[in-house]
Amino acid sequence: MIETEVRVRYFAGARAAAGVREETVRLPAGATVADAVAALGARHGAALARVLPAASFLLDGVAVRDRDIRLPDVTGLDVLPPFAGG
Repeated sequence: MIETEVRVRYFAGARAAAGVREETVRLPAGATVADAVAALGARHGAALARVLPAASFLLDGVAVRDRDIRLPDVTGLDVLPPFAGG
């Protein structure tokens, strides 16, 4: 089976909910950002699953507007929860 390797970095509340700062996740080839988000929620449980719907994502440093975008192999996905303040 061909897979896509994604380096996931968590920030602020997402890091606390996931319990890790960074991890590598392998997903089936052709997986989307939405697939990655679902896999992360399943992997880390309810705490992260509550953060993910409100989170923003950066794919290789570029803001994700469409979660149906396919993930390239060996890519970086940053998980950014909503931030308070100004």
